[in-house]
Amino acid sequence: METTTNTIAQQLGGTRKLAMMVGAKNFLALESGLTFKLGKGAQDGITHVTVTLDPSDTYTVRFQRVWGSKVTEKGSSSDVYCDQLVSLFESTTGFYLSF
Repeated sequence: METTTNTIAQQLGGTRKLAMMVGAKNFLALESGLTFKLGKGAQDGITHVTVTLDPSDTYTVRFQRVWGSKVTEKGSSSDVYCDQLVSLFESTTGFYLSF
């Protein structure tokens, strides 16, 4: 579990870079993935991102808005390869992970 979580974080640039570039925080390791909260200002009111490793060795990425106890799905992509994670994250949230 820990290895998968660390791998996903590194493929997105690392937790420090996510925190610095997009205000990410509250990183939580999942059984086969990672979830975290974004800083303010993401497109479409997105507040949380969850990346899960699938048995096919691709990822499912979910973008959500969490407001109190209400969770609204803002987008989801399946069969995402590791080299597509950053571009999907950037195009969906409007946040950039590099200068």
